[in-house]
Amino acid sequence: MQTARTTPSRLAKRAHYDEATIHPILDEALFCTVSFAIDGQPMAIPTAFARKGDRVYIHGSVGSHFIRTIEQGGPVCISVMLTDGLVLAKSAFHHSVNYRSVVIFATAEKVTDENERMEALALITDHLIPGRWDDLRPTTSSEMRKTTVLAFSLAEASAKIRTGGPNDDPEDEDLPTWAGVIPMQTVRLTPLTAENSLGTPLPDYLQTA
Repeated sequence: MQTARTTPSRLAKRAHYDEATIHPILDEALFCTVSFAIDGQPMAIPTAFARKGDRVYIHGSVGSHFIRTIEQGGPVCISVMLTDGLVLAKSAFHHSVNYRSVVIFATAEKVTDENERMEALALITDHLIPGRWDDLRPTTSSEMRKTTVLAFSLAEASAKIRTGGPNDDPEDEDLPTWAGVIPMQTVRLTPLTAENSLGTPLPDYLQTA
C-alpha cells in the first residue's frame, strides 16, 4: 500500500506497491532487519524470517530483550535488500548498485495459536533450507514454550528497484575509463559435514549443482 511512509522522497519512480513485486523479493531474501526504538535509542536487529500470504513471521527466545520489546506493539520498520550488481560509472558520483528492496511498516502481533506457531517455525526453517523441516526430529513442547513467534502485516509495504547500467554525465561519456555492471548473486556452496554426521549421507535437498 502506498502511504506517506512508503513513498520515497527521491527517485519515486523506482517504487512499487503491488504484491507481484513485493512478495518475490521477500521470498528470495534470506534475512531481514527489524528496526525499532527504545526510549529514543534506535535499534536494528538482523533475523531470519518467512512470508505466508500477506504476513511475515519471525521468531526468538521468550527471554530476548529484542522480542519482548517489539511484541508490546510499538512501531517497527522491517527491511530486506537483494544486491544484483555493482554499477561502475566514469565518475565516483554516478557509481550505484542494482538492487531489489522491500520496506515494511508494521507492529508485531504475537502468535498464540499452537498450529500457526508450529507452521511459522516450519516456514522459517524451510525458507532458509527448503526441505529441512521434514528431515528434523519433532520440535518438543519445551522448545515451543521457550520460543516466541511474531507476525507482521504487509499492508504498509513498498519495494524499490534499480536496474540497468551507469548514468554518466554527457561530458564524461568519452573518458577512457571502463564503465559497466559487475553482476552479483548469493550462491550456496558445498555443505561441510559435522563430525557427528560423517556416516550420514547428504540429503538430496542439500545437494549442490
